[in-house]
Amino acid sequence: MKLALTPARFPYRKFLLALLVSAVGGGIFYWAHLPLPWVLGPLTGCSIAAVLSVPLAAPPAIRAPMTSIIGVTMGTTFSPDIIAQMPGWGASILGLFVYLMISASICIAYFRYVARFDLRTAYFAGMPGGIVEMITLSDLYGGNIRKVSLVQAARILTMVFTLPFLVSLISGADISARGRTGSSITELPPSAYLWVIGTALLGLLLGRIARLPAKWLMGPMLVSAAVHAFGLTEFRPPSEMVNLAQLIIGMTLGCRFAGVPAREILHTLMISVGSVVLLLGTALISAYLVSRITDESVISLILAYSPGGLAEMSLVALALHAEVAFVVAHHLVRVFAVLTLAQPIFRLLQHLSRNDRQH
Repeated sequence: MKLALTPARFPYRKFLLALLVSAVGGGIFYWAHLPLPWVLGPLTGCSIAAVLSVPLAAPPAIRAPMTSIIGVTMGTTFSPDIIAQMPGWGASILGLFVYLMISASICIAYFRYVARFDLRTAYFAGMPGGIVEMITLSDLYGGNIRKVSLVQAARILTMVFTLPFLVSLISGADISARGRTGSSITELPPSAYLWVIGTALLGLLLGRIARLPAKWLMGPMLVSAAVHAFGLTEFRPPSEMVNLAQLIIGMTLGCRFAGVPAREILHTLMISVGSVVLLLGTALISAYLVSRITDESVISLILAYSPGGLAEMSLVALALHAEVAFVVAHHLVRVFAVLTLAQPIFRLLQHLSRNDRQH
């Protein structure tokens, strides 16, 4: 991290410009009472700036510590009551597996036959989860890394931007931006800051030792969830800290397109919109059907099934006051299932394809 932040390696001017664009975007979204202002505002501002070829940058070294704050915040939603409810989530998790099989098949076919990607690229672009891992596997099997990375980034961007408005349309919920995620930085006792820092650092240590996927998010979340589930504390990070973390995450999402030609960005976004429509349509149908056989609400199930990034979908759930622990648990299952099954299923498809050609 120290090396990454040295002036020789860190693009400070581009980062400060991205920070300025993000702050302005977040302020506009907040003033306009739009949902998730400190995520969607920076995301929108930096995406537009990228299309206009403005020199922006948001290196991974900046996102990582902010992600740990989101992890700690997610963990605060795990109360003893939530833990007691977990055994009853089996039916919705089974529905998630069915949804994943259907939605992945539809998206892969979409990228193969509509977007005209080759099979390798279509497969890893269509897999709903694990953006870094899908890019890595695409490279391993000879797919087009640039297309996969752009499509996966656009999927998360489009999903994060669409979901709050979709949920509001369906439920009639107020998605005004004026609500706070916690107490102000001036209202918290010193012990709260010790809990925030302690759970984040201990979580990072746990993530490294246990080699957890998305360790910056997962480790702090698990430690924070444990201390809240056992009733040791009820702390929440200050709202200003959470807002800053949201701003950085929105900024890094928008800056993924920095340096990419504007025509390619717009083409990728257009392709992505088609896949997101398919994913959300399948998620809506799946959520409705599962809600008929369980006690879970359609809104919680939509948020649990919609395949955006883990951190981003957790932020959407937090902003919409959904059952965050329920949503997070299902997204963890989704990411684990995709990471576990994507490679062996692709090998099977390759094997079947070879046999067809031989016959």
